[in-house]
Parts: sequence; structure tokens; C-alpha cells
Amino acid sequence: MSKRPEITLAQLRYFVAAAERLSMTEAAQAFFVAQSAISAAIAQLEQQVGVQLFIRQRSKGLVLTPAGLQFLGDVRALLLSLDGALDSARGVDNQVRGTVRIACFVTLAPFLLPELITRCRTAHPYLDVTVEEVDAEDGREALRAGRVELLLSYDFALGETVEREVVVQAPPHVILPAGHPLAGRAQVFLRELAREKLILLDLPHSRDYFLRVLSSAGLEPDIRHRSGSYETVRSLVAHGHGFSVLNQRPAHDLTYDGHSVAALSIADDVPSLPVVVASLRGVRQSARARAVSAIIRDVAVRTASVPRPGTRRRHGTERQVSATLQTHPSSESQMNRD
Repeated sequence: MSKRPEITLAQLRYFVAAAERLSMTEAAQAFFVAQSAISAAIAQLEQQVGVQLFIRQRSKGLVLTPAGLQFLGDVRALLLSLDGALDSARGVDNQVRGTVRIACFVTLAPFLLPELITRCRTAHPYLDVTVEEVDAEDGREALRAGRVELLLSYDFALGETVEREVVVQAPPHVILPAGHPLAGRAQVFLRELAREKLILLDLPHSRDYFLRVLSSAGLEPDIRHRSGSYETVRSLVAHGHGFSVLNQRPAHDLTYDGHSVAALSIADDVPSLPVVVASLRGVRQSARARAVSAIIRDVAVRTASVPRPGTRRRHGTERQVSATLQTHPSSESQMNRD
């Protein structure tokens, strides 16, 4: 029987550091060791594993080989499992420490991340939370590659290799310019916006969801502008260039340039977006990740329950909206048009 290679934890940690930075020099700086120590450890690791992990390029740093990329994901999972086992053995679940890496969908980040990080710092002062803001594709890849332990995201095509828990539902709503004839309403039927221009939040998977919401009400929207920026969409609406459909509601109606929008609930039966906390299936979560997951759940629920501008009780509103439809068959009068 062949002898297994004598691989050390130091070699694996050096390899991960070099792979994350694509630089032996920066990996050495992170560990306060000489670059020669990193280079020698990784060369020995490649010899013991029997495959080339990096392509070394003079003056251009490192490039992971396909085998190196696969090995990186496996090593990250191994190190996370080891850290979790050590935490459990020490009985420090209530005093977690070290670093936990999470990814957050870009439009959720400003609503959830600041409070999440604040709560983590208060509850676990020895825990360092690092965050990567991502779109749907990057988030899934970050989990699969082992760059992060947790992903806070909408449930956008995460795939069978990802375990997720729904923490809250995010219903869509319409935003209109503050001076729009419908702006004082609590709700709006999407068919009332059939002649309006659409400002589309144009992110992968998000765009398909918003167009699907509108299509469910029989709308084929005339898209005036597209933007990958949540705040750019709000500002364009505030200036009267159209309406939009979004899921997250800020705590105020102002845009960056001081204009205002009005947020209205959608009276139609339209699908909400599940907000999930996700991790890689089959990988044991560390105590750090479990602690952060618990805080994510609490923050998401609390944020969803905070009253937002323009929200009113839904009791009896559908009858009011139906009555208003008779007096406002079209709402385009005060919107700027091409």
C-alpha cells in the first residue's frame, strides 16, 4: 500500500493564502514569514500531491491550474471543518473567535449588512466578519469555490449543491415619482401602469424576476432605462422618467439628490422573493458560521418588520383601489415621456 504524503497544516494554509492573493509575496506578508518559506512549502505540497497547483508567471503573479482550483475548494472546506471541530472541543460556541467570510447580494447589502456587522461585533467581540458583495452568479461561485462560508441572498438559481434556509419573504412594490397622481395611494394594480415607462433594475436574475412579476399581470413593459444600481433606479423614478418595481424599501423616500419617490404595495397576487442564508451542502458549518447565521435570521426578520414610508394597513384597501380604478383609468398624465 502506497504511503500517504506527509502534508502539514502550514502547507495548506500557505497554499490558500497564495491562491486568494495570487501572490507568494503577499501570502508571505500575511503570515509574517519570508517569501522563500511560502514558495518552498507550496513546491513541496505540489510534489506530495502529485499535481501542479499554480502556473508561475514572471512579474505577473500566480494563476491557479484547474487542479489547483479544485484543490483550493477542498482545502477550504477541510480547514473550515477543522476549525469547527476545534471550536466544539473547546466549548467556545458562545465565545466564537477568528474570521468568518460571507457573501451578500448587492441590493440586500445596505439594508442588512451594517446592522449584521454591528450585532456580530456586540455579541461576539472576538469574531471578524469579512464581506464580499456579489450578484447571483458570483455568490453561488463564491460558495462553491470555498471563498465564503455563508451567502445572504435572494433564492436565485443556487443549485442543488447549496443548502439554504429562507429567513424572510421580500414582496415586490412599485415606486413612483412623489408628484404622480397615484402617489398618495396605499396600493396599485399593475394594469394601472400599463402605459407608463419602466425603469428596470438590471441585474442577473433580478431583471427576469421583475419582468415576470409584470408579465403575471399582463404587462409587456416599455423599458425606458436600465441600471444595475438600486439608487440610480430610484433617482430616475424620482425625476419622473418612469416607474419601477423593487423589493427592498429604504427607511425614507428621499433619493441621493434630494428628490422623493412614493412606494406603493402591489394589489395583484405577485410572487415574493425569498431571502435565504445559504451554505455549501455537505460541508459542516463552523461555530462562527452558525453564530452569524443566527444573527442574520434575526436581523432579516427585524428589518422586514420595520414600518416603511407609504405603507398602510392592508385591511379594506383592495376595495378602495378598485373604486379608484374607475376614476383613474390611466395614470400617465404627470410622467415625462419620450
